[in-house]
Amino acid sequence: MYGSRKTNMENIPVVIVCGGEGTRMRGSTTRKKELVEVGGRPILWHVMRIFAAHGSNRFILTLGYGADQIRRYFLEYEAMNRDVTLQLGQSGNGQPNIAYHGVPAHSPWEVSLVDTGLHTEKASRIARVAQYIQADRFFVAYGDDVSDVNLTKLVQFHREHGKLATITAVQVNLQYGVVEADEAGLVNGFVERPLLPYWINGGFMLFERPVLEMMADGDNVNLETDILPQLAAQQQLMIYRHDGFWQSMNTMKDTMLLEKIWQQNPPWKVWDV
Repeated sequence: MYGSRKTNMENIPVVIVCGGEGTRMRGSTTRKKELVEVGGRPILWHVMRIFAAHGSNRFILTLGYGADQIRRYFLEYEAMNRDVTLQLGQSGNGQPNIAYHGVPAHSPWEVSLVDTGLHTEKASRIARVAQYIQADRFFVAYGDDVSDVNLTKLVQFHREHGKLATITAVQVNLQYGVVEADEAGLVNGFVERPLLPYWINGGFMLFERPVLEMMADGDNVNLETDILPQLAAQQQLMIYRHDGFWQSMNTMKDTMLLEKIWQQNPPWKVWDV
């Protein structure tokens, strides 16, 4: 566990990109993908808990498709997650007096919900929340990826190399089994879902503020195909290799897998309670 009280990491703001349509989830749920629950909590909440465990409690959410669902979740957050006493039917403005009880489950969060357009590309969404990023560096994360990546060490790595950007790189398993055979076709064995030798972008990215200027060029600036290749061409992009747990939730099959892991021993639960 990395509890926020155990780390001296600065409170870097976290931009969570959650404005996409989640097309691979369509037909499985009417709920916004980032709000699909694992262990009774939206996957977005899990992502936020990972950052909060390292001391980052300032979140900026880029809203687009399904923005009303995410707004409603956070506007009702306290009432739906804590014991509450309401005093109803009293004279005055007709608004109930509300008293919340108990200790919140996590450190205090500041959450900005920002409309960044319905069909805006990821980098352009990030550029549209620039006024809310009041810091020299900021995280960017996706609202549906969970990991046990040590964000404190990621920040240290980023500071030491001095480049403009760092992305967390992970390796994934092939989703199929592999047949091993010789040139004649004689099968020697099978390998079930082998680990691929490639590194992919697992999210959990860290940028210096000048990158925002690169992103602010219209509505169609793509993070993966425009900004990251540009940073690489300028030799300003580094990867932080993470060989621990990482899982994205793109389909209902992924959701079922994460729920199964949660019920056993979830590696991404890096918070204390």
